[in-house]
Amino acid sequence: MIRRKTVTSVSIFVLMSNFLLAQTSKEILLWPEGVPGQAHKTGEEKVRVAETGDHVVTNIHFPSITPYLPKKENNTGAAIIIAPGGGHRELWIDHEGYNVAKWFSEQGVAAFVLKYRLSKQDSSTYTIDGDELADMQRAIQLVKSKAAEWKIDTAKVGVMGFSAGGEVAALSAMRFSYANAAGSNDVEKQSSRPAFQALIYPGNSSRYTVAKDSPPLFIACGYQDRDDIAKGMADLYLKYKQAGIPAELHIYSNAGHGFGMRSTTKGAVAGWYLRLKEWLMDIRIISPR
Repeated sequence: MIRRKTVTSVSIFVLMSNFLLAQTSKEILLWPEGVPGQAHKTGEEKVRVAETGDHVVTNIHFPSITPYLPKKENNTGAAIIIAPGGGHRELWIDHEGYNVAKWFSEQGVAAFVLKYRLSKQDSSTYTIDGDELADMQRAIQLVKSKAAEWKIDTAKVGVMGFSAGGEVAALSAMRFSYANAAGSNDVEKQSSRPAFQALIYPGNSSRYTVAKDSPPLFIACGYQDRDDIAKGMADLYLKYKQAGIPAELHIYSNAGHGFGMRSTTKGAVAGWYLRLKEWLMDIRIISPR
């Protein structure tokens, strides 16, 4: 399965509607006073529309999160930070970002779409381990620092990533800091450890290890994806099993790469996010309703 495919006018309308909705949600800069060490970085974000109707974002120098908060009467106290994919060159921000965040907010889970710096965009000086990971870690801390305002339980803030974004999410579950009362501000006092991780066809799986105190793991990918993902996720599941850390694995036989959350997706894989919600109930992040 590839990202570029024919979609109906109704599907494109849904994608456009979600993108416009995201524009009405105010983006929150991770570093409002300036990203550390990059005073020389300038230039506005660029957005193109793919043949599918998806919006694809590049040229990200000022990382941010876009919040999708649940209604008060539906709020579970849980939160999820979502990193879209795009090969570390771009972000496919609709079916791997806004669509997912909107659905989770309707389920009572506060969702935040992360725009992170891109290490493999042409002429980029950013790195995955130094900058992209730092953006995810900062997003986790920022969301926790706003817990009282957004009615979030800091013990229930997790991460999700698709493809390249899955690598970023996985790294955040391997390398994290604990709460530090001596931090210089409310954000830096927070732990960057996610409470759970959902990896959706993540790349570069050979890098992944199980760290001490790694959070529970949910995986969804396709049998028809490349080996480093399909086989790599099976291997990662076994590592978590051996370490005694709760993990759940779904490999869908008729799916490949890039399925995300689309109204056009058919078959069992179309319900992967329902399986994720059930898993969040099983590990007591959200309560059954």
